[in-house]
Amino acid sequence: MQMRDVAKRANVSPATVSRVLRQPDLVKKETKEKVIQIINELNYKPNMIASQFRTRETKTILVVVPDITRPFFSEVLRGIEHTALQNGYQVILGDTENRIEREKEYIELLYRKQAEGAVLLTARMDRDSLKELSSQFPVVLACEYMDGLDIPTVSIDNISSARKVTEHLINVGHRKIAHISKGTDVILGKDRQRGYQQAMMSHDLPINPSWVQEGDYDIDSGYKQMVKLLALEDRPTAVFVFNDEMALGSIKAVKDHGLRVPEDIAIVGFDNLPMASFFSPYMTTIDQPKYEIGQKAADLLLRLLKGIFIKRKKIVMKDELIIRESCGFYQKEQLFGEAEKV
Repeated sequence: MQMRDVAKRANVSPATVSRVLRQPDLVKKETKEKVIQIINELNYKPNMIASQFRTRETKTILVVVPDITRPFFSEVLRGIEHTALQNGYQVILGDTENRIEREKEYIELLYRKQAEGAVLLTARMDRDSLKELSSQFPVVLACEYMDGLDIPTVSIDNISSARKVTEHLINVGHRKIAHISKGTDVILGKDRQRGYQQAMMSHDLPINPSWVQEGDYDIDSGYKQMVKLLALEDRPTAVFVFNDEMALGSIKAVKDHGLRVPEDIAIVGFDNLPMASFFSPYMTTIDQPKYEIGQKAADLLLRLLKGIFIKRKKIVMKDELIIRESCGFYQKEQLFGEAEKV
């Protein structure tokens, strides 16, 4: 019998069950009575070892990552762990596999006092839950963010970065630019799509709705979305792709269709993963200071744990446009001529 079993039967979160057991004054009377009734019916016995952690430091921090298989997070995690170890802390890693229920299970470690604070590399929980969590435990958001919350955050300006890489395509002569997006269901997808749109609008360039395709992070998804773009009668001459993994799949799709990058279609990515400079053509991309983001996030969390006041809570790290072969250096006259023929 586990706490989540009680929570499921009572139709509340595991965090609520934990508060009923440890901080009952914070829970509404009706909710508390319902949870206690279920506890008695199921004969639930709380984990006494976990309860003992309330009275002593664990020297452990929790890091919640949405998908450990994504290469982007490896350097961020390394920065967090190195900083934690240097300060005498160990790290518990929680891979949610992009599932909100898994995220809640890892967050429960805080309520059980098995970790003293958390760095969240994802912001899937709702605003109220995150606000409540941060009011009880030291919490830092990294890579992603959530507007309107007074929580320390470390990220880059994804809107500005996406605008920058799209404008580079415009500056080398492209006018028909597509975007393979993660979609607007996540904040990073929304911001990068917004940056792309801003760049196109600022240069009075039209955005064909069929030029914006939504993928799902990985190489296979990038391949499939590029195939859709290649099938269009009004085909774009360049594509800004949400991340380097999807961009790599996009490049393969172009090659498999007997076309060349960048001669027939230019492709740019985002994140500057090692793979961006391993395969031909070398990929133009946005570099995020991944290790430094991890370092700064861990540093902020450790300061919170020590009770140090943090004046500047929103940290925006510097990104960099890395120009390589995949974007091409076309003559504007050539592209304009081709556009007129179409």
